[in-house]
Amino acid sequence: MNSAESAQKHRLRMQRKKAVVDAAIARADQDRGVLLVLTGNGKGKSSSAFGMVARALGHGLRVGVAQFVKGRSDTGEEAFLGRQPEVVWRVLGEGFSWETQDLARDAETAQRGWAVVRDMLRDDSLGLVVVDELTYVLKRGWLDLPTVLADLAVRPPMQHVVITGRGAPEALCEAADTVSELRDVKHAFRAGVRAQKGIDL
Repeated sequence: MNSAESAQKHRLRMQRKKAVVDAAIARADQDRGVLLVLTGNGKGKSSSAFGMVARALGHGLRVGVAQFVKGRSDTGEEAFLGRQPEVVWRVLGEGFSWETQDLARDAETAQRGWAVVRDMLRDDSLGLVVVDELTYVLKRGWLDLPTVLADLAVRPPMQHVVITGRGAPEALCEAADTVSELRDVKHAFRAGVRAQKGIDL
């Protein structure tokens, strides 16, 4: 096949692809907030969510970030994104449960945290709300899943929500518009590499 034939074949293939893409875009006629769930055992769930925070800010949206489980306020993402004037950043946890070692206290902390998130979900000035590590407190039963789903369902119509964490409950995934599962193939920590600034935390 000569170069002219290759170019023509490519052109026809791209024309067919463009028709398929244009038809899909035409069918997407709803304009509303979406619920995204980022789950799975792989690294990058929170990082992906914070990338969406940057994207939302670039489009002029106000953003709320609520972090469950994590009790640290020295992360790179908070150091940068938390000082942006259009970001409301709340650290709601007291550290991982193997650090606190107090079941009742962890449950109470989660419930106080959800009250903060509920306020964010009622705030129509927030175009995006990131609820980081929510799946862990749901999995442990510290929050009532039907209540969480009900609060998500009555948020402002154009508010987007991103939820992160391993083991997302099936009902949460069913309620979501988009679910991405990150798969763990290999991780430096298991090879003895410490968490690195700018890459972890």
